[in-house]
Amino acid sequence: MTASDVEVVVIGGGAAGIAAARKLRAAGIDALILEARDRLGGRAWTVAAPTGFPIDLGCGWLHSADRNPWRLLAEAEGYTVDHTPPPWSRPTLPRGSPSPAHAAFGEAIGSFREKLAAFPAGEADRPASAFKKPQGRWNPLLDAVSTFYSGAELDRISARDLSRYDDSGVNWRVVEGYGALVAAQGAGLPVRLGCSAERIDRRGKRLRVDTAQGSIAADFVIVTLPSNLLADNPGLFLPALPDKAEAAAGLPLGLADKLFLSLAGAEEFEDESRTFGRMDRAATPAYHFRPFGRPEIEAYFGGELARALEVGGEAAFANFDIAELVGLFGSDFAKRVKPLAFHAWGSDPWARGSYSYAVPGRADDHARLAMPVDGRLFFAGEACSTTDYSTAHGAYLTGEETAGQLIAIRNRLPLSHNT
Repeated sequence: MTASDVEVVVIGGGAAGIAAARKLRAAGIDALILEARDRLGGRAWTVAAPTGFPIDLGCGWLHSADRNPWRLLAEAEGYTVDHTPPPWSRPTLPRGSPSPAHAAFGEAIGSFREKLAAFPAGEADRPASAFKKPQGRWNPLLDAVSTFYSGAELDRISARDLSRYDDSGVNWRVVEGYGALVAAQGAGLPVRLGCSAERIDRRGKRLRVDTAQGSIAADFVIVTLPSNLLADNPGLFLPALPDKAEAAAGLPLGLADKLFLSLAGAEEFEDESRTFGRMDRAATPAYHFRPFGRPEIEAYFGGELARALEVGGEAAFANFDIAELVGLFGSDFAKRVKPLAFHAWGSDPWARGSYSYAVPGRADDHARLAMPVDGRLFFAGEACSTTDYSTAHGAYLTGEETAGQLIAIRNRLPLSHNT
């Protein structure tokens, strides 16, 4: 095989693409990853802060860590897995005892989740907002929290889809960075960075992938692009695949951005504590104080608030944070914080969002998007998972599963096709 002729092209070097390529390579199959960015990892991205600490600008938590394959890889390769319970599991303010308001909100979110879990399988889908208490005091904050885990407010999200999400409740972290772990798994794999796929031509006996660096012939292609890119680029496939574009449109990427701030006098605050900027509106971040005990604040923004602030860039996020923190802790607090790291995922041309959710009535589009085409074009990524969507482990599992499907089809083909 040559650089322009491979057996399998994997489009996208994120969690799903890396998982697929690893499995193919283990089976002795020639595979090449095409990644538009100048790095591997996709929406998993660890950067070094000016303070020297690793910071995850993308996914940061090993959700369902007790069964998460990335946790197993981390442990096998000597990464440090931190088992400290997440701050959202403790209804505390960053200073002092839990407040009555936080306790009351905890009851409200618990009631919402119980109603959602009891959603009968035979009933028609509806927006998840239908399970909020009518005129409930905590409804705005329920929407805010929804933007942290889904990237969108509850009225945009399928209740059926949300009820299918499989979460064990075990949430751990990788001290050296989740993104660093994901990218490291691509070491040794054939990769072309800075190489975006512009078109996949499936009219011939073999597939042809056109890129800015030339065309590549392949027997099989695995597409792991984010759903927003598939929905917004119907010309990616020739002939077109309108069913795939429609399925991807039913699974848009929500938006969740994080701004990290340095914190002077951090010892005043309890490690791993959290509070909301406001508890009476949806347009508010959550503030995670002293993650890993570091002198930092991790501020989570989501949904429409994040989308509006992205217009103004990092400065808009920082100004919003500082105004809320001053409202909580007094005017002197502005002198204690400084922006450390930020990435606008909605403005990222290779993501256009953070992670997928299904709009009402479209919960079955995960399986629809994942369905192979013609036995040679395959799809993987977190949006292809029916129960682990929106997570890096969901992406990994679909990548492995898709590679397994490809291997099974390949091994049933005549020998002449494999030579």
